[in-house]
Amino acid sequence: MPFLLNSHNVFNYLVEHSLGNNCDQALIKIELVVAKNFNLLLTFPDSRKLLIKQERHNPSGQAPGELFGEWRIKEFFQGFSELNYLCQFLPDVLHFDPENSIIVQTYLDDYQNLADYYQKDNSFNSEIAVAIATILATIHRATFNRQDYQEFFSAKPDHLSPAHVPNWIRSIEEIGPEIFGIIPADGLKFFKLYQRYESLGQAMRELGDVFQPCCLTHNDLKLNNILLHTNWEQEGSNIVRLIDWERSSWGDPAFDLGTLIASYLQIWLSSLVISKSLTIEESLRLAMTPLEHLQPSIAALTKAYFNNFPEIFQHRPDFLLRVVQFAGLALTQQIQAMIQYQKSFGNQGICKLQVAKSLLCRPEQSLATVFGTAAKELTQF
Repeated sequence: MPFLLNSHNVFNYLVEHSLGNNCDQALIKIELVVAKNFNLLLTFPDSRKLLIKQERHNPSGQAPGELFGEWRIKEFFQGFSELNYLCQFLPDVLHFDPENSIIVQTYLDDYQNLADYYQKDNSFNSEIAVAIATILATIHRATFNRQDYQEFFSAKPDHLSPAHVPNWIRSIEEIGPEIFGIIPADGLKFFKLYQRYESLGQAMRELGDVFQPCCLTHNDLKLNNILLHTNWEQEGSNIVRLIDWERSSWGDPAFDLGTLIASYLQIWLSSLVISKSLTIEESLRLAMTPLEHLQPSIAALTKAYFNNFPEIFQHRPDFLLRVVQFAGLALTQQIQAMIQYQKSFGNQGICKLQVAKSLLCRPEQSLATVFGTAAKELTQF
């Protein structure tokens, strides 16, 4: 059985692995951080903070092994010193214990979760979006079409292979009778609608066929995996960090950018006014956070990405349309996750599926919907 962390043994664990000092243990503040993993935040008397994560184990003592992806990124940048400058945008990983599925990171006390910031502030400054896109494009561009970098990830395969997006698409197509024992009746509505929309399934299959792994990708760029500096308006540089690289791989950059855009669209879709007396179009129009409030940030995000990685269009002229389609795919993945964990698929989910279907099946016509009036300016350099 693996060693299981708790608030009583975590200090000794750090000392054993040369991550702690001989200070009075009673002076250390230990907090439980609610997350999918078992997370402890330790604050030392000198104000130093460490975040210790351990994956949850099943009754047989096995863990999913996702934290390996976080450590592999550390090894990647250590192995290729020319990429060291990118480490400033990532979390500072200090230690990895694969046997017990434990990872230790420096806690970024001056940063806050971007999803929380948006929820509290309810304003969407384009400067933040530009900072995120600049970092993402810089990482994609620096690793683009490098055979030696690709071989690094191919030599250390995991459960999320470069083809994980096509695999996910195939999995949703191959639904068997066992689903009736897993998904509640409410959630089955999604699969009924998915099978009814033949064009949706066809668009997803075609998207899986054109998935092109060509650079390092994060693969889980939700807003709660982005940290924003608490004084970002005065900080000037390094105002955001990209965290939780557990699903990272050699992947398709259009998927990263599409997932990020979908996270902004999710703010709009989560604020819908849902009522039996309203049509889907009326619900979308009456959202508490109107799409018009988000479009300037989405457009600025995309424009900044292309400004920092213009070469992508030389290799993939249809890149923008693929980004829009991957945004639709990401929304569909969010729906499936909601069904899996919240066991529900209501009217809000139906509205989200309608938007996802439009993005996947009609990406060119969806440009104005996603980016507003700035859509025609995105690829003008």
